[in-house]
Amino acid sequence: MVKHIASYMTFTLTISALLYLSFQSNETIDLSKYSTEGLNLNYTVNDDNVQDDYLLALNENKEESFSPYLGKSFVGFKEALAFKESGGNYNSVNTYGYLGKYQFGASTLKLIGINNPAKFLKNPRLQEKAFLANTARNKWILRRDIKNFVGKRINGIIVTESGILAAAHLAGPGSVKQYLRSYGLDNFADGYGTTVHYYMKRFSGYDTSFVKADKKAKAI
Repeated sequence: MVKHIASYMTFTLTISALLYLSFQSNETIDLSKYSTEGLNLNYTVNDDNVQDDYLLALNENKEESFSPYLGKSFVGFKEALAFKESGGNYNSVNTYGYLGKYQFGASTLKLIGINNPAKFLKNPRLQEKAFLANTARNKWILRRDIKNFVGKRINGIIVTESGILAAAHLAGPGSVKQYLRSYGLDNFADGYGTTVHYYMKRFSGYDTSFVKADKKAKAI
């Protein structure tokens, strides 16, 4: 016990002496030998500059682009769908004549009150209104199917409202009804081979409660 106390006192006195000397000395401590120059440093933080460059590249030459940071919100839903349809390009026209950021056909545009496709293509605000109106209309047409099938498993996937609405945008509400009511046997594919099932899976789980079912929804 006496030995431990003596060791402790010696240690304490040594520390006190070193502190005293350090405060009394006017010498500048040379830290050059602690330099990291030449060392291979491995940082674990994100490189914000690289991320910023990536986001700038996405937005280059586009009025609006899909962002991976929108999560499962309604905005995330429409931007993810637009990115798949056209890369988010308001001026896009595909080989089948489908127009704009969300790739509307002329017949669908007429249903929601748009009779001039050329003006529609040049009007981003109208394209956004068209998407919302068409989605509201599809939600009304499919309201019973949404009620009856959401939460059920078809072809290995859980049916969600956002999946149904995305598939209706691709193939029309009638094709989605056939898919659901045949429990996946009647699986429509568009001209590029994209199926109702694929859209049901890819766009599942988004929050589309923002969209109110409306039989008479119009963009104008």
